[in-house]
Amino acid sequence: MRVRRLRRVYGDVVALDGVDLDFAAGTFTAVMGPSGSGKSTLLQCAAGLDRPSDGTVRVDGVELGGLGERRLTLLRRDRIGFVFQSFNLLPSLTAAQNVALPLRLAGRRPSRGAVRAALDRVGLGERAGHRPAELSGGQQQRVALARALITRPAVLFGDEPTGALDTTTSREVLGLLRDLVDREGQTTVMVTHDPVAASYADRVVFLVDGRVSGELTAPSAETVAAHMAGLERGAGTSGSGPAAGVAGAAGAAGSAGMADAAGTAGAAGAAGAAGSAGMADAAGAAGAAGSAGMADSAGTAGAAGTAGVAGTAGAAGTAGVAGTAGAAGAAGTAGAAGTAGAAGAAGTAGAAGTAGAAGTAGAAGTAGAVSGRSSC
Repeated sequence: MRVRRLRRVYGDVVALDGVDLDFAAGTFTAVMGPSGSGKSTLLQCAAGLDRPSDGTVRVDGVELGGLGERRLTLLRRDRIGFVFQSFNLLPSLTAAQNVALPLRLAGRRPSRGAVRAALDRVGLGERAGHRPAELSGGQQQRVALARALITRPAVLFGDEPTGALDTTTSREVLGLLRDLVDREGQTTVMVTHDPVAASYADRVVFLVDGRVSGELTAPSAETVAAHMAGLERGAGTSGSGPAAGVAGAAGAAGSAGMADAAGTAGAAGAAGAAGSAGMADAAGAAGAAGSAGMADSAGTAGAAGTAGVAGTAGAAGTAGVAGTAGAAGAAGTAGAAGTAGAAGAAGTAGAAGTAGAAGTAGAAGTAGAVSGRSSC
């Protein structure tokens, strides 16, 4: 299978932006990336479930773009297998009847031997007469896999095929997919968020913002996880908490991360040039050269700019659990409405972004006034 210059645009959203990939016959490829990177869109376009806005898809020597709907449907039915996260079995049919369904829809009468062989391939030959409600989640997914394999497809696609399974069952299904590749040369392409699942593949392709950003061969769970962590860090310099955090411009070497109700990272902040202190509620004090972020009743920081319970800001501007960081030792704080400065700005905490009643700042930075609210 091969895709070239693949683009898919939905209105103003570019889901795929010029993807070029080859999938060699008899190999197992995992596709990973942050949420919204275009993984499932790539799978759907490659499987003929969605038509790309531009570019080409070739499966088993056939260019999909030149096919009408009827011929595309026939190709999907005969040469493409697809396994979904949600199984999609018909509850009124037995396992054997579900497996036979694609052939019946094609007007062909499958033999009992062929259906039984498909179920035997996934270890469920003895459960052929059971309905989905009588099977475990892992068994249902294996029935769905047997259904996808009954037509002997050129390519088997899986969209999070283990996403709804427990750890033990998912490993069984992944082992089965691996075995199909090794024993029968079944070309397999799988989207997953799980580094352990990806480690079963021969190759992992990473997408970011609709583009290929790299790949790993002979991956391990550890190398995949490390690569994904790097992609997540590179995706942006700000993070927001549950309700409504908006990240703006943090300092030159730092980033802002906010938690709770309404954290906002500002451009210039609210404190002095060299360092600032963010204080919350009862009592906190910042040193002269650094800055501190403190939460609730008792967070204190020294000269190097290390925060207390809710946030940690170091010299490089690294945020803690729920704090914000600036460029040269700015404060990281938590609460309902904090702000992060651009070059040493103050982060404030508390219900409405206020400085505590008894907190004071050191020589190089000052804290905001009592009862002041932060804003974008």
